[in-house]
Amino acid sequence: MKPVLFTAVYFILFSSLAVASGGEYAVSKIDTALLKKANAVKRFEQIEFNVIELNKARYYHTYVITILNDKADHFANLTEHYDRLQSVVSIEGILYNALGEKIKSLKKSDLQDRSASGDNNLADDDRLKFHNFYCKTYPYTIRYEVELKLNYTMFYPGWIPVDDEHLAVEYSAMIVSMPEGIDFRYKAMCNAPAPVISTEKTNRNYKWELKNFLAVEEEYKSPSWYEMVPTVLMGPVQFQIEDYKGNMATWQDYGKFVYALKEGRDVLPDNIKATVHALTDGLKKTTDKIDALYKLMQQNSRYISVQLGIGGWQPFDAGYVAQKKYGDCKALSNYMYALLKEAGIKSFYTLVKSRPGNKFFMPDFPCSQFNHVILSVPLDNDTMWLECTSQTIAAGYLSDHTDDRYVLLVDESGGRLVRTPRYDVNENLQVRKIKVLIDENGKGLVSVAAMYRALQQDDLQHMINGLSSEKVKEYLNEKFSLASYELLSYDYKEKKSALPVVEENLEISANNYADVSGKRLFIVPNVLTRSSRKPAPDDNRKYDVAEYLGYRDIDSVEIKIPAGYKLESLPKDVALTTPFGKYTATIKITENNITYQRLMEQYSGRFAAAEYNKLVKFYEQIYKADRAKIVFVKAL
Repeated sequence: MKPVLFTAVYFILFSSLAVASGGEYAVSKIDTALLKKANAVKRFEQIEFNVIELNKARYYHTYVITILNDKADHFANLTEHYDRLQSVVSIEGILYNALGEKIKSLKKSDLQDRSASGDNNLADDDRLKFHNFYCKTYPYTIRYEVELKLNYTMFYPGWIPVDDEHLAVEYSAMIVSMPEGIDFRYKAMCNAPAPVISTEKTNRNYKWELKNFLAVEEEYKSPSWYEMVPTVLMGPVQFQIEDYKGNMATWQDYGKFVYALKEGRDVLPDNIKATVHALTDGLKKTTDKIDALYKLMQQNSRYISVQLGIGGWQPFDAGYVAQKKYGDCKALSNYMYALLKEAGIKSFYTLVKSRPGNKFFMPDFPCSQFNHVILSVPLDNDTMWLECTSQTIAAGYLSDHTDDRYVLLVDESGGRLVRTPRYDVNENLQVRKIKVLIDENGKGLVSVAAMYRALQQDDLQHMINGLSSEKVKEYLNEKFSLASYELLSYDYKEKKSALPVVEENLEISANNYADVSGKRLFIVPNVLTRSSRKPAPDDNRKYDVAEYLGYRDIDSVEIKIPAGYKLESLPKDVALTTPFGKYTATIKITENNITYQRLMEQYSGRFAAAEYNKLVKFYEQIYKADRAKIVFVKAL
């Protein structure tokens, strides 16, 4: 959550400006009610989207934002992307001071022109225009006017007037103009106003307006932004991109368009066909054949993004990937599709919105809500999912980038929505067995044998496959919350399956693991799994609590302390059961041996805002229990 601080200086400044006359965008003209929790105020915005023909549109965006403090400087960034399908016609900009007086105008030479390519992009035409006045005298106001020419209509802009937290809105409007014979659809969310519809000659015009909307502050574990602010998302019915025409009225229709882009691109070279049969003809189980071909794909290709025009949506053919040994998500998934097809195995080219926690989706509003392609292979009693851009992930496993969300299966009959597997508390396991030997000075020799499964192993899987041994050791030497320690040795083993496992063995020398103070010995038996979550209570919580990750941690710890001590103080056992999760911690002492058992379960789900403070209390109790100390005193 971004902090908001309005010092007395700001209020004094606003008061003084109110006395002075100023221009149209003088800060004094902002209603003081809009300043609450705001770092910036959108003074004016008008977006116009004019569809001219099936493959031509114009986009106009004029906006004025007053930046109140340095926490809002990012609102002053202008970034406009362009490529062969979308061009920048014009950009104008003006900087105003607090009195609304013009300070500076944007010159054409002030615009920076940059590549928008990522590190994994071999070739694309994605570039951007960037500008910032870099003003540091607060408050100040910026005004930009942008015109874009679009040579496609596959995507319509949405209207999200409150597009970030701590942003108040004085006025925002969206106007969509549609010619006769071309239809579009829209979906209003979170109390968005209804449009005013009018006709001008042969065009239908839709206009949405929002006035005097107070700034929104994101809360801990908030739901999707679209569920918190007025939003109108839009999509075409008929559309065109380059020479390809499509229809998005239904998911089936959209799937037909996607299939047309890949149709005929699954032909393999003869040598690859021979390899497929050499690998699979002797195997009886379909899953074994899939696994063999998946490994073939992983070992002989790598992910490289190629995004040129329609290539942003159309895969390179399988022969290209076989020859070049690289491709983007579309090309690699299509290549894997071709390998399976040659082996007589049906699969589905599958569109997904990829990113951890990025699970908001509108199943009732067909439009391009996707940014990634994977493969789905139907089996007799199950489905095998294949992430084709990874050279190390296990066949049948989806990470937190693509798990538990809607995806679009595509074949010659069109598209249909299904959901990917959900990894929850029973799948996402961390099981640690820890032994600690403490010497007279409080130094601990710690031995760890751990097992991580499903989403709990993702980070370790990336670490051991993506980092050098030196970098792994550097990471591990900074990972744990021990006061001072040295990693003596480490070892990892992967067990690849639909629920992959990483096994970990560590030897750690922990200086001052136990505190020795006079004749007393203080020990925190929770060695490595101390919760750090301490959300602040909120009696005015507005939004539901959205928890996307369910998991289970089990710790079994044996600690041997030096001889000659007797127990003075022992924390009570803890047992917590709530709708949000379960936590237990028990301690047993036998002579100079400590046995500590900890169980933590976090449940995924949506919880009512009224329950939030109970969640806070749950985490507070865990935080305290995880740091509870056993006290021993030296026997006389």
